[in-house]
Amino acid sequence: MPPEKRGDRYFFVRSAGLEAQPVLYVRENGTDRVVVDPNSWSEDGATALAEWAVSHNGRYLAYAIQEGGADWRIIRVMDIDTGRILDDEIRWARFTKIGWAQDDSGFFYSRNAEPEEGAAFEAQVLEHTVNFHRLETPQSQDRLIHASDTDQPLIHMALTTADGRYVVIYSSRLGGGNGITVIDLAEGWTPETLVSSLDHAWTLIGNVGARLFFTTQEGAERGKVVAIDFDAKKPAFQDIVPHRDDAVILGSNIVGDRLVVSYMVDAKTQVERFKLDGTRDGVVELPSTGTAGAFRGGPGDNESFYVFSSQDTPTTIYRYDVATNTSTVWTKPRIASDLDQLVVEQHFFASKDGTRIPMFVMRRKDVTGPAPTMLYGYGGFGIPLIPYFSAEALAWVEQGGVYAMPNIRGGGEYGRAWHEAGRLANKQNSFDDFIAAAEFLTREGITPPDGLAIHGGSNGGLLVGAVVNQRPDLFAAALPDVAVLDMLRFPLFTGGPFWTQEYGDPAVQADFKNLLSYSPLHNVQDGTDYPAILTTTGDTDDRVVPAHSFKYVAALQAAALGNRPRLLRVETKAGHGAGKPTDKIIAQTADMWAFAAHWSGLRLQTGR
Repeated sequence: MPPEKRGDRYFFVRSAGLEAQPVLYVRENGTDRVVVDPNSWSEDGATALAEWAVSHNGRYLAYAIQEGGADWRIIRVMDIDTGRILDDEIRWARFTKIGWAQDDSGFFYSRNAEPEEGAAFEAQVLEHTVNFHRLETPQSQDRLIHASDTDQPLIHMALTTADGRYVVIYSSRLGGGNGITVIDLAEGWTPETLVSSLDHAWTLIGNVGARLFFTTQEGAERGKVVAIDFDAKKPAFQDIVPHRDDAVILGSNIVGDRLVVSYMVDAKTQVERFKLDGTRDGVVELPSTGTAGAFRGGPGDNESFYVFSSQDTPTTIYRYDVATNTSTVWTKPRIASDLDQLVVEQHFFASKDGTRIPMFVMRRKDVTGPAPTMLYGYGGFGIPLIPYFSAEALAWVEQGGVYAMPNIRGGGEYGRAWHEAGRLANKQNSFDDFIAAAEFLTREGITPPDGLAIHGGSNGGLLVGAVVNQRPDLFAAALPDVAVLDMLRFPLFTGGPFWTQEYGDPAVQADFKNLLSYSPLHNVQDGTDYPAILTTTGDTDDRVVPAHSFKYVAALQAAALGNRPRLLRVETKAGHGAGKPTDKIIAQTADMWAFAAHWSGLRLQTGR
């Protein structure tokens, strides 16, 4: 992420390379110093710095501690100038943002009810609330700000605007939209509902005085920018930047006196500028084809920062000058690899029903013929797979392989309709798109026969498990990671009830029939030759509990699936992925890639 600016200070997170965890620094007068180093928190490196926020006057830092990869957080507070850790300690925070009050008296955060002793690992995400913690008071005195008024499980996240005047609360069910509640701290602490429906996505851009700007998909499947005057007697949304048929809004920010809007066009980023009345004001030139976003700045501030990345460009932070519309590198990583030897191409292919699907393919320039290929996919929850730099992908390609990433339905690459086309009863479209990608790679001579490995995590692990059952002949190896694999019992654990918005509810007959048709656990084809399968999970994963992986591998090993192995790898204190120490990431990736390389023939390409 780009740095967060407070006065003349710039706060940012950086990894030195092989450190277990990234470190939080502050840059002041051209000198960097450590603010929080989580590498000192545990001997095994499994305790991580998670969410953090600097108070408006830059005096305090509130930061969340993540232990063993769990979704639970402990929030502590530091006096930045002295390094003193305050006595304040917030427990049972979960799926939270941290938003400071304007006067730095405290902060807003989200939490769940305290689980029964010993039950935190399996506790469901229920009674999720937004609370306010006043500094130097016990958590028991925290003020309840917002909670669900229905029995429907919702996640509530609060953030404050750059000027600290407004608290904006998102209320959502995963896989759907979100409501918006606003509190004007200058006028008291009374919440006011701006958006009650959960059918469309809304995201705060920022505010200029009492005028709040949002992006939304309501009435605009690919997104538009709207504004509302919160001081008006009858506040109403006004369209500022209209919907485009050829592009999806990826994100938007107010920097200086301009709106900067990032669009996706065929999964690639374009950035445009607008005046605050919606008048178009040119484009932001990007270094190359890739992904740009997270323009971090504020109204009236000429300086902004953004991140740029692509498959062959490591994540680089740029400083953006609003007045001159120019970008300069603020910091970039040092990479030992020769990135000039990489080729990244975008292909398009037809899925089973004729839908046109894009796919990025990366290889070395000297790899001109069929080569063992790693095919990665996700396709769910409206999350787009955009070009980004992956050290794991680079490791595969450096050994002579091909790395492919299709933008299958279920993601958000072409707006809400693309998501809906791979959701609920349409979930099979995601699998068909991925299978069509595999067939395209073989048909076009990119991948040799029996040279295709597939990989995906979480919802992407469901994708891998489903397509292996449906077309085992296509794949040499499969790597489902922290995967959702039991589609009939997933709502019974942790955050599972939220996923019914994406997959359906097995307690509903029609949904049960659809879920049963593709559930990886329940569709293992006994008596059929299967690819080699290495299923990976973490013993502290409290989002997709490891029981999914345990049962799936047991079912694979109980069936007659040919001579290739079906193995389980369990990482300790690793969780769902976030906060995993560098050495654990390296070890797991090495195991997965070595496994896939052996069965796809990559070792024959490298002579190793």
